[in-house]
Amino acid sequence: MKSKVYFSRTISPEKVLEMYKKLGKKLSGNIAVKIHSGEAGNQNFLKPDFWEPIVDYTGGTVVECNTAYEGERDTTEKHLRTLKDHGWTDAFKVDLLDADGPDMELDIPAGKRIKKNYVGKNLANYDSMLVLAHFKGHPMGGYGGALKQISIGTASSYGKAYIHGVGDTNAFWTSDHDSFLESMADAAWSVANYFKDNIVYVNVMCNMSVDCDCCAVAEDPCMRDIGVLISLDPVAIDKACLDLVYAAVDDPGQAHLIERIESRNGAHTVDAAASLGIGSKEYELIEW
Repeated sequence: MKSKVYFSRTISPEKVLEMYKKLGKKLSGNIAVKIHSGEAGNQNFLKPDFWEPIVDYTGGTVVECNTAYEGERDTTEKHLRTLKDHGWTDAFKVDLLDADGPDMELDIPAGKRIKKNYVGKNLANYDSMLVLAHFKGHPMGGYGGALKQISIGTASSYGKAYIHGVGDTNAFWTSDHDSFLESMADAAWSVANYFKDNIVYVNVMCNMSVDCDCCAVAEDPCMRDIGVLISLDPVAIDKACLDLVYAAVDDPGQAHLIERIESRNGAHTVDAAASLGIGSKEYELIEW
């Protein structure tokens, strides 16, 4: 059976909440709301006011993790300051999952490249997760969406280095690239498996730069905005976003974003995640 991915061409905070309600999957218990806090200096990340209606409706806690590279989010002190500067802590209850150790280990028995994932220990305090992703390009992964949010995004600072290095934190920048993408898929499996059916994915296709929200100096968006997608399947929602990019043949910025995705073999992450069984590349796109 094909996974269902729901799509709207309207991009607004109200539409995101409407689509969540219409999806009919009510997350329960303590809800972790995974966002991207945005690197200091980045102009493209989705701000707290965009996510406010859905976060307030669910009553969830905004969660983030420290980065593993130099910047304004690589230590707890600096990340908390950035979260404050970007308005997250003023708008929501915020939990920096790896603010202090030790990390929580998630096993990946069938992992292609890594057998463990390291996430912030505070993840254990949550019963379900709402993944709010900004779909765009990425300097290393080719693109960023739902799978990146639950892999690199949910990993602790150490865990990010572990994924990038394919199990060797000293190989952060030098690991085999496709192996890194497969490690991301492995890590995504561990988080999806941890929450089982208690996870919902939202991808917003706007401000689509070739660069990630983790870049302090990022290119401005190159493609026109496309829409909002929501699904229970992280593989299907990312595949649908990639397909929508390829379908936008009249967009003058399309070639630039596709070059970024293909030069990093970005679709390989989707393939690897599908082969692990956390989702399907076969989907039905339903426009709302």
